[in-house]
Amino acid sequence: MTKKIIAFQGTFGANSNLACQKFYSDLEAKALPSFYDVFAAVENGEAEFGMIPLENSYAGRVSEIHDLLKKHQVSIVAEHFFPISHNLAVIHGTRLEEVREVLSHPQALLQCQNNLRELAVKITEFSNTAEAAKFVAGSGDKTKAAICSKVAADLYGLQIIKENLQDSGGDNVTVFVVISKEAKEVDSKIAPVITALLFTIRNIPGALYKSLGGFATNGVSLLKLESYIPGGLSKEAQFFISIEGHPNQKNVALALEELGFFSQNVKLLGVYYADKARF
Repeated sequence: MTKKIIAFQGTFGANSNLACQKFYSDLEAKALPSFYDVFAAVENGEAEFGMIPLENSYAGRVSEIHDLLKKHQVSIVAEHFFPISHNLAVIHGTRLEEVREVLSHPQALLQCQNNLRELAVKITEFSNTAEAAKFVAGSGDKTKAAICSKVAADLYGLQIIKENLQDSGGDNVTVFVVISKEAKEVDSKIAPVITALLFTIRNIPGALYKSLGGFATNGVSLLKLESYIPGGLSKEAQFFISIEGHPNQKNVALALEELGFFSQNVKLLGVYYADKARF
C-alpha cells in the first residue's frame, strides 16, 4: 500500500522534516524547495499534507506563511508544538575561533542572534538549516559553519562544536501547522478546538475594535491576533486571528457573525484540535 505524502520545505534533516518524523512517522516525507511549493503540492494533490512552521516562541511568525494561507485553497487541520535546538556545525577538526561565517535560515539566525553577536562572525542567510549544513559540508571550508539540527549535522558529516545556540535556551518552540486540501472534522466535546481566520477590516471608524468586540461579549477566547501588510500596501492590512472554539458553537457563531459585519474578505483557514502543550 502506497504511503500518503506529507511535504515540507527544505531538505532532509531540516526541523520541518524532524517534525514530520515525530508526528507523522507513518507518512512519507517529501522535501520541496520552498513554502510555495509545499502549498502548491497540497493544493494540486501531489501531497496529502504539508508541514508548515507558523511561528516561533522567540522570533515570532515565519514570513510569507500568512500570505500563502490567504492565496491557496488549503485548510489547517492540525497544530504541533515542536522544541527546536540549534547547533553550530563545522568541518571536522575546526576550532570555534576559526569560524568566520555562519550560514542558516533567517529564522534560525534570528533565534540565535545574541549568541552570534558574541562570536563576531559574518551572518549569511540560507534557504534552510539543513541546506546550510549540506553547503558547508560540500565546501570543505573550515571558516564556515552552519546552524542546524543534530540530525542534519550527522547526515552531512559535520561536527557540532556548540550545542543549544538559541538565545532562549531550552524554551525555544516552533508551532507547526499541517495543511490539507480538505478540512478535517473535529469535535469540541472531545478536545479543545482552534478556529483560525484571516480578514480585512472595513474602512469605518473603530472597525477593528468593533469587529473583535463580539468575541468578548460572547465569551470567546482570542488566542492570537496579528496584523501583517502583504506587499507593503498599508491600505490592505490583513489580520490573522485564532480563537478557542468551533464555529458550530452558538457563542462562536455569534462572534463570527459580528466579525463578518464589521470586516471584509473573511477567510476560514481551518478548524483543528489544539496541541496539548497549548493549554
